[in-house]
Amino acid sequence: MQHSAVPELAHTHTRPIHWLATATALAGVVALSSVLQPDAANAVQASGPQSRTAPAAVAAPDPEGVDFPLECGPVKAIVVKKASGDLDGDGRPETAVVVHCDAPMGTPPDGVYVLTRGTDDEQPRVVATLVDPKDRQTVSEFAVREGAVVATLLGYSTADVPSCCPDVTDRAKWKWDNGAFVRSTPAGAQSV
Repeated sequence: MQHSAVPELAHTHTRPIHWLATATALAGVVALSSVLQPDAANAVQASGPQSRTAPAAVAAPDPEGVDFPLECGPVKAIVVKKASGDLDGDGRPETAVVVHCDAPMGTPPDGVYVLTRGTDDEQPRVVATLVDPKDRQTVSEFAVREGAVVATLLGYSTADVPSCCPDVTDRAKWKWDNGAFVRSTPAGAQSV
C-alpha cells in the first residue's frame, strides 16, 4: 500500500449533494442574469464611409430664470412640471414647461410653454405658447413622448362653473410641423 505525501481531504470527493448545490447555484445565476439585462443600445450604424461624428450632447434648456409671458401681479410665476426632448428634429433638446402664478389660495390656471436655446448656448427663451393661462385650464398629466408634447387639460364648460371644480377633461398633443406646433387629439383619447 502506497501512502500519498498529501493527506486525503474529505472535501475533494464529489458527492450527489455537491452536484445538487452546483446545479442550484448555476440555475440561480442564469435566472438572475435573465432579469438583470442591460438596456438595449440605441446606437444607429453609419451608412458608409461618409459617416459624420455625432454632435456633442446638449443639455436641455433649464427654465430657471426664464421670463414667462404670464401676468402674476405681486406673486411670482413658478414652474410646476417640465419635460425635455427634441421637439423640432434638429438634434437639440427643447424643454416644455407647465407654469402658473404662485397664488396663496385656489387653483391658478396653467400656461404651457416651449423653451429653446440658440446655437451659441445663450439663455433659454420661450418660443411657443401651447396653453394660454387666459383659457382657464390646468394640466394634470404632462410629458414629452416621441417628439411631441402630450397633456391632459382640465377646464370648464361655462364661465359659471366654479374654478375649484373643472368639469371638462381634454387630451392634447402638440407636434412640430412646418415651423409651428400643431395641436391634435391623441389616438384613443376621450373628453369628459
